[in-house]
Amino acid sequence: MRTDGMRIIGLTGGIGSGKSTVATLFAELGVPIIDTDEIAHTLSHPPSEALKQIALEFGQHFIEQNGSLNRAHMRAHIYANKDAKMRLENIFHPLIKSIVIQRLDIQAAHTPYVLLVVPLLFETNTYSNIIDRSLLVDCSVEQQIERVQARSGLKNTEIAAIIANQLPRKARIQLADDIILNESSLAHLQSSVNSLHERYQDQTCRFT
Repeated sequence: MRTDGMRIIGLTGGIGSGKSTVATLFAELGVPIIDTDEIAHTLSHPPSEALKQIALEFGQHFIEQNGSLNRAHMRAHIYANKDAKMRLENIFHPLIKSIVIQRLDIQAAHTPYVLLVVPLLFETNTYSNIIDRSLLVDCSVEQQIERVQARSGLKNTEIAAIIANQLPRKARIQLADDIILNESSLAHLQSSVNSLHERYQDQTCRFT
């Protein structure tokens, strides 16, 4: 992978923390965004090598009639079976990382830095050898639950299962290089993004 002088900032945070909002604010400043969730979503629809492997590994009943992944069925399956979760990740993660590297190579000659959005950045450690710095979007667990309920309609048990599969808030804070606290206004969030943007694009700034 060739990145020349381009920096790669890994953006992460728990579900409902506001990662998408922060990524959008960076994008409005002209920063290229590579979102692993978006890539995973694309791989969940045909044509996709992931779907072929899922049908072989889990069975055709996990594939909808239109050829897409039956996400609700798979979600219920992996929450009830940790081995299934690992098997699914072993299918998706290498394919996602391959696409990430391709997109980084394309951006390398054009931008001071790229924002790589990885919800499970600390949990999987897949991109630790790629990113130059990690940026955590943080908020209270109560706010996470409230936001997820408002946007998705998921049951409390489903939200709790998702949160349980992610690192605890304290552990994420300890691992992060930079933190944006998303517990107040959009204006505060914008100010935090602007400050980090100036720092990240400054090639004379050395990260420690």
